[in-house]
Amino acid sequence: MARKVFFSVTMSLDGFIAPEERMDDPDGQRWMAQWMELQQWIFPLRFFQENLKLGEGGEEGRDNDIARETFERTGASVMGKRMFDLGEQAWPEEAPFHTPVFVVTHEKRDPWERPGGTTFHYVNDGIESALDQAREAARDRDVRIAGGGATILEYVNAGLLDEFSIALSPVLFGSGIRLFEGVDADRVALEPIRTEPSPKVTHVTYTVRER
Repeated sequence: MARKVFFSVTMSLDGFIAPEERMDDPDGQRWMAQWMELQQWIFPLRFFQENLKLGEGGEEGRDNDIARETFERTGASVMGKRMFDLGEQAWPEEAPFHTPVFVVTHEKRDPWERPGGTTFHYVNDGIESALDQAREAARDRDVRIAGGGATILEYVNAGLLDEFSIALSPVLFGSGIRLFEGVDADRVALEPIRTEPSPKVTHVTYTVRER
């Protein structure tokens, strides 16, 4: 069985994991520019270049090690329908997971197999069922709750998460999707595991337990 259930995201210093969608940004250019700024630490990494088949080269170092370690520990992923819909349009043909992915959705759909080992499975009976299926598929590796923010929060508030890591990016959004908006703070307690600064972000990792 899988060992841990975790998530790993990049967050702005004021607590947002994605920019706000705005009516005055109909083509999403401002949203994309902010999102690219938030994620700027990961794009030059050697692992990122390799995983998306963008060519050889790229930056080494601790950021690259953390990105690779996160990928290698993951035996299966869970995500919400909104994240899947956005990714279905943006991911390359060889989606970057290379493991089973379980999509929490009301949509009924046959599994979608992609080149490179990624198969999307559509789960219609809730987050616990999706996690059970992901645990079985992951075997002795961990299950990653890939996102988005609302799905991560559901797992946090349900007491189904073991740990998480955040890459704190030196940007400010002012508004957007807050990672912990609506968290059940009376139930959730955190214990620090480690803090690792790099030239571009600060990586913080916590164990999650019931208060």
